[in-house]
Amino acid sequence: MPITRARVLSDHGSPITDHHLPWAGGLKTCRASVLRGILYALSFAYDRVVQMRLYFYRKRIFRERALGVLVISVGNLTVGGTGKTPIVEKIARALQAGGRRVAILTRGYKSMPRRRSLLSRLYNRNPDPPRIVSDGTSLLLDSRTAGDEPYMLAHNLKKVIVLVDKDRVKSGLVAIDKWKVDTLLLDDGLQYLHLKHRLDIVLVDRQAPFGNEFLLPRGTLREAPRDLRRASYIFITKNTGEPNDALLKRIRRYNRTAEIIECAHKPLYLQNVFSGEKIPLKALRDTFIGSISAIAAPESFEAALQKLGARVDLAKRYIDHHYYSEAELISFIKRCVRRDLEMIVTTEKDSVRMPRLPDADIKVPIYFLRVEIEILSGHESWEHCVARICKPQPLLPPERFFA
Repeated sequence: MPITRARVLSDHGSPITDHHLPWAGGLKTCRASVLRGILYALSFAYDRVVQMRLYFYRKRIFRERALGVLVISVGNLTVGGTGKTPIVEKIARALQAGGRRVAILTRGYKSMPRRRSLLSRLYNRNPDPPRIVSDGTSLLLDSRTAGDEPYMLAHNLKKVIVLVDKDRVKSGLVAIDKWKVDTLLLDDGLQYLHLKHRLDIVLVDRQAPFGNEFLLPRGTLREAPRDLRRASYIFITKNTGEPNDALLKRIRRYNRTAEIIECAHKPLYLQNVFSGEKIPLKALRDTFIGSISAIAAPESFEAALQKLGARVDLAKRYIDHHYYSEAELISFIKRCVRRDLEMIVTTEKDSVRMPRLPDADIKVPIYFLRVEIEILSGHESWEHCVARICKPQPLLPPERFFA
């Protein structure tokens, strides 16, 4: 079979071009220039609001809540794409191995909260309890109700509590009262300031450290790079083995004291999405495959497959956190059959958003790439981080939620 050029498609089925992103410089028209100007002004206003909020918390005008246990935030300055979920998993495993009783608190982005009737909303003043994805022994919710990332964490981590709620103070109190946890791990918690953090772990994507350098909505930054000064530890993710001298120098401009750890996503094996069968990575070598993903940085995933020796003949991309329909999946399988591709490969996060298909429709096997975080440099800093957290400390009685 001749090697054909991969044709990357948008979620509408058309090729992705700069015309899909006019503010990124794809359209050199007056209308696009005006749009960029408006977005730049909105980004400037957004930055002022963010800095004012940080100032109010710093000056104690807005008050943090302390719950009497160790609270660790794992977050980033940009919107998605830093590889946060595998790092949260690695940290949770290390803390659990060190003797900590861990609960992961997440807001469950794109999850589906419980439906409440109008009468219930009007007359029931009690807030909904947090959604329990895992009670440490079993999975209690599906991926759509829990959210893809909380579900994946709960599936991979045994004896770790996973709770979903926008109010992390409320879910933290439930975890402490019900399961007597002594460590709360805030997934995507850098901007969640209402709960007092003991440590802030901030992730920086080596391939796009600060996006296009603009804040939302002009760019992908939620906070300015100078806010790296709040970090206790900085993880540089998605490393390729090349030196990070320029990035390290810039990080030190904003934070001179944080310990820096360089890491990469290490592929382990392929696992069948439906049967659970595991096969070695060597199965990808010189194999013509289809790639399907709905993540923040699909090009990074596709590049990883090519690095493993796969021939990515067809690639389909959807927006981040997209839940696949049966029709979409079957349509892509048929396209792969027509191209005589040997397998379809997706990410683990995508796999939990795929519907179960009848065996007759799975004419091409679908696998997800299982990865783990590998520390490339800063091993002593990593060990120091874990030891610092796992060192036994006396617990203080938690404040009551309605105190």
